Amino acid sequence: MKVAIIGCTHAGIAAMKQILKYYPGTEITVYERHVDISYMSCGTYLHLGGTIKDLDQALYANPTEFSEQGVHMRMRYDVIKVDADKHTIMAQDLQTKEMHTDHYDKLIMATGSITAIPAIPGVENPKVMLCKTCEQAQQLYEAAKTAHHIAIVGGGYSGVELAEGYVKSGHTVTLFQRGPHLVNEYLDPQLSQRIEDLLTTKGITIKTNAQVTAFSDTADNRLRVDTADTTETFDMAVICPGVVPQSELLAGQVNRTERGTIVTDRYMGTSNADIFAAGDVTEVKFNPTKDRAYIPLVSHAIRQGALAGINIFDKRLGSIGTQATTGMLIFDQTVACTGMTLAAAKAANFEAKTAFYEGNYRPDFMPTTTKVSIELVYDQQTRKVLGGQLMSAHEVSQSANTLSVVIQNGNTIDELAFMDMLFSPNFDEPFNYLNLAAQVAVDQEHGYRRNN
Repeated sequence: MKVAIIGCTHAGIAAMKQILKYYPGTEITVYERHVDISYMSCGTYLHLGGTIKDLDQALYANPTEFSEQGVHMRMRYDVIKVDADKHTIMAQDLQTKEMHTDHYDKLIMATGSITAIPAIPGVENPKVMLCKTCEQAQQLYEAAKTAHHIAIVGGGYSGVELAEGYVKSGHTVTLFQRGPHLVNEYLDPQLSQRIEDLLTTKGITIKTNAQVTAFSDTADNRLRVDTADTTETFDMAVICPGVVPQSELLAGQVNRTERGTIVTDRYMGTSNADIFAAGDVTEVKFNPTKDRAYIPLVSHAIRQGALAGINIFDKRLGSIGTQATTGMLIFDQTVACTGMTLAAAKAANFEAKTAFYEGNYRPDFMPTTTKVSIELVYDQQTRKVLGGQLMSAHEVSQSANTLSVVIQNGNTIDELAFMDMLFSPNFDEPFNYLNLAAQVAVDQEHGYRRNN
């Protein structure tokens, strides 16, 4: 059997690994436009800030290791056409410009996403740069060698992380955010404000409610950035917008949503029995709402790609959905989130409320301790936990993973308040800080709901 995989970033690699493991003897052909695979976009800011010395360190796989296992790695190939009826692929070798046609029995679409470049006049200016791919990361690094004052447009995870990277490398940074809060898709205003305060103390200028309206050159060959209220001059700008799925190759051949994502079942199969899809080209089942949602994350791509590979010849393992658990380390502060923000929960018509807890993560008598801040989002009607956000100099990312399981299993604030957590003064108080956050929520609801 011949399996073709189009795209080899995260989903494509995960699929390939599972096919090699469970279906040895399968002929696998991979088509990838770039020369490298597996680039982690977080490597961009880590490289800028000096945490990693070379962008190659942000690659966790290379084509050679798969070629040695018998995979046909068609690197620098651009797929021009897929004919689902004939089971054929037409692709161009980007180096020789030759066209090739191939046949497949099963196909995995792992084409991912592309940057949704905003329609801002002047956005094509060479001093306005993107930050998604490894090539773009290298361009950012080289441009920063001669740039001093940098504008970052977009205050999501990528924009905040880039701001840190540039400040650590000695640059002056201004961050423009269209809305009133940073990282607003994952954080409610209280913790968002703490991130803004942290960035400000590090010398980063934050401009919220500031929508960039134009880029243009100045007489001295710098970059003018206009908003509705201000005009400022920079050496370069980086835009960190959202992304859109790359699914046009299968337009009219499989079911797609209005957004352009490929519709899949829980096994990552499409409306065509011989075509699977995974990663940023698809949606996920978002467990807090039980709806499909477009949430392009590396963690989703890897899990979906693995499922596509496992199920390619035998639909044996279905997806259990996601809570969209994410995190970042910003100036030595861990920020971790899972599930829904209060704003998102209310928009989804939950009778939602938040409980805020802040306290030392372990007893005061220990040599050191530090505060943990937690915002817990829950449904007042069912008392189920809907989301959680944590911030601390202590490493709290695994607590976000715990909350993810709590949401996955439909646990309530009452159950979380007494959920079994280890105790040692090395790690926490007798009641873990997640227990204590849930107890704040219970107190807000005037005590525990009877369960007998």
